[in-house]
Order: sequence, then C-alpha cells, then structure tokens
Amino acid sequence: MSLNTKIEWCDSTVNPVMGCGGCELWSKDQRKCYAGILHQRFGGATKGYAPSFEQVTKFPGRMSEAARAKDLSGMKRSEKPWLNGLPRIYFISDMGDALSSQIDFQYLENEIISNVCSTGGQRHVWLWLTKRPERMAAFSIHLSQKGVSWPLNLCPGTSITGQSTISRIASLEQVGGIESQRFLSIEPQLEPLKVIDRLKSISWVIHGGESGNGARPFDLDWARQLKDTCSDAGVPYFLKQLGSNPILAGRPVDLISGHGNDWNEWPADLRVRETPFEAELDIFERLEIPGRASDASCISE
Repeated sequence: MSLNTKIEWCDSTVNPVMGCGGCELWSKDQRKCYAGILHQRFGGATKGYAPSFEQVTKFPGRMSEAARAKDLSGMKRSEKPWLNGLPRIYFISDMGDALSSQIDFQYLENEIISNVCSTGGQRHVWLWLTKRPERMAAFSIHLSQKGVSWPLNLCPGTSITGQSTISRIASLEQVGGIESQRFLSIEPQLEPLKVIDRLKSISWVIHGGESGNGARPFDLDWARQLKDTCSDAGVPYFLKQLGSNPILAGRPVDLISGHGNDWNEWPADLRVRETPFEAELDIFERLEIPGRASDASCISE
C-alpha cells in the first residue's frame, strides 16, 4: 500500500492482489506492463510482491489497513490541486488485476467490498481498475443475487489501449447500478480510437501515453480529440501524462519529464485534469462522510 502515490489521479494505492493473468500489455510476446516489469525486478525477492507477475497472489488485510487511513475530505493537496477538498482517492490494483481468474469471488467480497463498506472505508473513494470488466460484471451480479448492493463509493473502471479493447466498455456498463460512477483509463493509448458513442454510462476518462524504454508514440492530436469528445459528452477528462514518446504532426515532442507528466511542459490547451467528484458531493453526503455509519453493510442505491 502506498499512502502517497505519485499517480496523478489518486492519493493512494492498495493491492489486495498482486500479479495478473495477462493482457495485451503482458504476454509471451509483449512485456510493456509497468507492474509486470517491477515484478521481474522485485518478485520473489522483495516482501510484498508476488513470487512472479504470472503467479497471482492474494494479500488479505491490505484493504482493512487502507480503510483506516486518515480522511482527506476538505484538505488541500499542494502537488495535486485538482483533488483539493475531496475524500482520499484510492486506486485499487495498480500492481496486478484482482479480477484475474485465479481469484475467487468470496475473497473479493471479504477483502474489497466489506472494507469499502466499513465505517472507515466509507470515508474514502475507491477506484477499482481491471482489464477484465466481464468478470467484474459477473462479480456485481453475484453480489446482487446475495442482496449486496455495489457500494456507491466504489467506482468500477476498465483499461482501453486500442480499438480492439473498446468492447470492454459494454461489460463495464453491467457493473453496479444507476448511480455507479464508472471510469475509463485510456492509458497507454496506442492507436486512434472512436469512443464518441460509448461514453453514455461513463463518469470519468483518464488519458495518457506509454512510458518507459521503447514507448510507442502518443499523438497529441489524440489527446485533443478525446478531450473534445469528453467535453461534448459532458464527461470530465483527465490527461495524466504524454508518455515517453509524444509526437505532434509526426515529429517528436521534446520534454524534460521522462513520463511526460509535468503539465507545465504541455501545450496550454491540454492542461486539463478534471474529476467527476466535485459535482457529485451529494453521493458522499449519502455515505455519511466522514464515516459515521453504524455498521459494515453496503449502502443501498
């Protein structure tokens, strides 16, 4: 768990599961996932990592610890002013995919849902990202059949990297209920995308280019197009980074920042880091922020 992550769109990270069953960024032929690369370096040798990225491993207790962290509601973040005043924003699963097939639903209910719904957990907002939204949808249905509502402060999200992964949005739409705030992490974007008609059920779009050695190009026109698309759809847009290989009109854009995440280096029109939460503070009030709930049950929608 990292209480003070450098990831621009959240305050903290927590990983109830480390490792992943593989995706378009991590396979026999592709080694582009930063979590996988870190596992190659530290897995099996450093406490807190899975033995290997392919060996999906449970780490119970981390969510409970995260839920007890200090509430940040009303506080300023000097390095992340776009989060000023909001509850603590957690990113669940930045170092793996908790929806990998090796992880059973009972564990997810006990470790994630119970802690998100706990008295402490209700003080925070939790963003749960997966490349397996079809399994997250099945888990949501599993909870519903047991009479458990998807928590309002648990935002389901999925990753989009190219046109072939756009179909994940349809599965994401099946997670949670009418008031659930779903989000897309379009990072890294590796090719032109058409999402104009796919944002109806989306509350937030996080965007960025690929970083690291051998990063594939990220066209600044893609950022402008997606920013405008989100604006037309009324969806908050958050440009996280330009990556390590930004281009414009086919030419490299020279940046000092290795990840392209210093927005002072960006064109002024791309310095956009919006969140959906300011306009939805009524949801937090319904959650009795900061944590005055009397039990650990989920909030009904």
